Amino acid sequence: MSQCTAGQLGPLPDFLLDGNEDVTRIVTPAGDKMWLVRDYALGRTVLTDKRFSRAGTLAPEAPKFNDAQPTPDSMMSMDGDRHTRLRRIVSGAFSTGRIAAMGPFVEELADRHLDAIAAHGPGADLVEHLAAPLPLTVLCSVLGIPSEDSARFRDWVEVLFDISASEPREKARRRIELAEYITDLVGRKRRQPQDDLLSSLIAVHDRGDLTMSELLTLGLTLLMAGYETTVGQLGLSVLSLLSDPDTHHEVVARPEAIAPAVEELLRVNPATPLAFPRIALQPVRLGTITVQAGEAVMVALLHGNRDAKVFAEPESLALAGHDAVHLTFGHGVHRCLGAPLARLQVRVVLERLLRRFPTLRFAAVDTPVVWKDGLATRGLARLLVDW
Repeated sequence: MSQCTAGQLGPLPDFLLDGNEDVTRIVTPAGDKMWLVRDYALGRTVLTDKRFSRAGTLAPEAPKFNDAQPTPDSMMSMDGDRHTRLRRIVSGAFSTGRIAAMGPFVEELADRHLDAIAAHGPGADLVEHLAAPLPLTVLCSVLGIPSEDSARFRDWVEVLFDISASEPREKARRRIELAEYITDLVGRKRRQPQDDLLSSLIAVHDRGDLTMSELLTLGLTLLMAGYETTVGQLGLSVLSLLSDPDTHHEVVARPEAIAPAVEELLRVNPATPLAFPRIALQPVRLGTITVQAGEAVMVALLHGNRDAKVFAEPESLALAGHDAVHLTFGHGVHRCLGAPLARLQVRVVLERLLRRFPTLRFAAVDTPVVWKDGLATRGLARLLVDW
């Protein structure tokens, strides 16, 4: 098992930095005890075995990780048929064909943001000018949210993802504002439907196959799950590439190497270091320990992706690829629905960025990289670059 160092990966909880046991007991930020699984194979077991329940985390007595967990009516908090039904309803919006068709739109969007970076000149912030605005515009397009409302959405979502700096009362107020906005938007789209996901969900609701509560929650879940994680992943991918001159030079020289590079960047530096907790429904043996019924388990995706038993030179970018698939998007029935869209954005951004600025490098300032802190996901607050 490889150990992850703070220098490589920015601010992380102590339990992700200390120790190298395959399964270990941790104390969460909420003060509860959970089992943390660092081993790749055992992590895949937890993510697929029906004896570990997402719905079980909703019980009042269930151990909690923090207050940034999905709501009870979120697809991510469901098991079995309830989860399958909702996932099937929205899966068409993220099909391979539909995502591929978005390629030209994402390319045009990326080029527009790169123009702004070029206009700013060396010392530009890639987070401010590219990594943050692009995913928001993409998600608003998918859902059907008017572009003039995107700034409000960014503010709402960032507060809701903040697990330390925002007061619970402020989060509650933002949740209400966001729900009210979506409710109003659904009403407008019912009168004037368009080719977007919200309009599709409204049609499903009108057929009687989706409740209004489910419709609203699906829209909010897809927005929140897809925004902050993609912002973080774009910044972390560029950070990793600039920190590895050999790989950087290779993908500039061989653009066809970008596709395998994307998978390695996702593996080595994931924006989501932990999967959502599961509750054991019965005693389950994991390696040398037995998880008792009612106990909570979390999978360290970050460590699973760097498991030396599975990945050769686990902390290095290997453009030749690996036989095993990384865990960044999870595994099993709860595997990230938006993975194809996230991959598309990372690939397009790297292709256009390196073509436009082949000599891209960290800006010659004291602190070109500033990490975000207090979020449920990992990411950068600032990434200053020269070229």
